[in-house]
Amino acid sequence: MVEDHKHEESILEKIVEKIHGHGDSSSLSDSDDDKKSTSSSSSSFKSKIYRLFGREKPVHKVLGGGKPADIFLWRNKKVSGGVFGAITASWVLFELIEYHFLTFLCHFAMAALAALFLWSNACTFIHKSTPHIPEVHIPEDPVLQLVSGLRIEINRGFTVLRNIASGRDLKKFILVIAGLWVLSIIGSCCNFLTLFYIATVLLFTIPVVYEKYEDKVDAFGEKAMKEIKKQYAVLDEKVFSKVLSKIPRGALNKKKD
Repeated sequence: MVEDHKHEESILEKIVEKIHGHGDSSSLSDSDDDKKSTSSSSSSFKSKIYRLFGREKPVHKVLGGGKPADIFLWRNKKVSGGVFGAITASWVLFELIEYHFLTFLCHFAMAALAALFLWSNACTFIHKSTPHIPEVHIPEDPVLQLVSGLRIEINRGFTVLRNIASGRDLKKFILVIAGLWVLSIIGSCCNFLTLFYIATVLLFTIPVVYEKYEDKVDAFGEKAMKEIKKQYAVLDEKVFSKVLSKIPRGALNKKKD
């Protein structure tokens, strides 16, 4: 009797363990499903967030990353302030005071060479070591990378201009003409140096402000883009479609054939 009773208890314990094991596995599977559902919902939520100009990368990556992006985003305030101050001083010197660049370069080189020459000769009289003048040379790799990047961007611009000039896209043609017209108005109001300084000020202010108020700016940009698309649809229906309908296409089709 005692052995039968022990045997029944062991059977009951095994049944209870199986039930608990099944419950734990089911709870683990449920938790995994919950995690998957939450991760998928969060990823879908992130994909639905509107970013200005369809941006997918952070602002730091958009600016190229590295030290230039750190300077524009004021990661190191001393370095960014020094660069911005030097550019501002150059603009004041050459634009407001009207100091010519070649004259400034020659005067600076004369002063630096005279100071180093006198210092080196003075050290021989007072029996001190001559000043260490470092060797300055331009590295090859960064220059080649910069030139290669500029070449790619210039060729891309030429390709866009060629496609526009061939009459393939009326919308891009109008946008480019409007952009060039705005640049011509700005160029008539200020010279190239002032335009360069304005672009520098914008680079040092707009990215850091946008990064700080990113969500608010993106929400406002989404509303603005919707309104622009509505107005453009109206303009396309009333103007562009009528203009395109009046352009004869028979000759163009014959040339293509």
